[in-house]
Amino acid sequence: MRQIVSAACGLWLCAAQGALAQEAAGPVVVELYTSQGCSSCPPADALLAELADQPGVIPLALHVDYWDYIGWADQFAQPGFTKRQKAYAKAVGERMIYTPQMIVGGVDRVVGHEPEAVAEAIARAAQVRSPVRLTVTRVGRQLVIRAVAIPPLDAPAMVQLVGYRPGATVEISHGENAGLAVEYRNIVTSWERLGDWSGQEPLELAAPAPGDGPGVVIVQRQGPAEILAAARID
Repeated sequence: MRQIVSAACGLWLCAAQGALAQEAAGPVVVELYTSQGCSSCPPADALLAELADQPGVIPLALHVDYWDYIGWADQFAQPGFTKRQKAYAKAVGERMIYTPQMIVGGVDRVVGHEPEAVAEAIARAAQVRSPVRLTVTRVGRQLVIRAVAIPPLDAPAMVQLVGYRPGATVEISHGENAGLAVEYRNIVTSWERLGDWSGQEPLELAAPAPGDGPGVVIVQRQGPAEILAAARID
């Protein structure tokens, strides 16, 4: 199973890297909604692990809690991540949510393990030039976030701060994935909405850094919808 997943990843990554070489919009954010209790999720987790090593992509694993009842409680799951996935579904009129699901750039949705579809979505997002230019500077334990939109935005955008854990291996002893040891990458530990930005005037704000680990600042249209800009925090 893992060898097949790795081979498939190698094929689609060639196409994705070609698109990212011509990147105009900044890094592409890929959100994976996953669960340790979902038997369909390990291949998607492996796909996200491949993405974690690629330049020009910010992959984030959000573990949901709605699979916890079937015999294994996901230690990384948070109700807020389930709520975010539901908000994405509501924004486009969908009534159901699924795992695994990848949302690329806040726009394209890929359900299941579909490496080629993910590569195509990353390529599309990488070719979109955003009006927003975002910079984040760490000053001690504080972040200084600056953004400007040229031309100005036609509607306010959300400014969000994400903290994540670079990796962990979990041995699952119960539930649908009993007996597996799964490597997880870029595990989201916090997702905070710092506020709304009109997009008319330049933005400058300060916020505490997300713990001791890495993070990401994301500027996103309301909905949630299109991600306009993202910047890593090391």
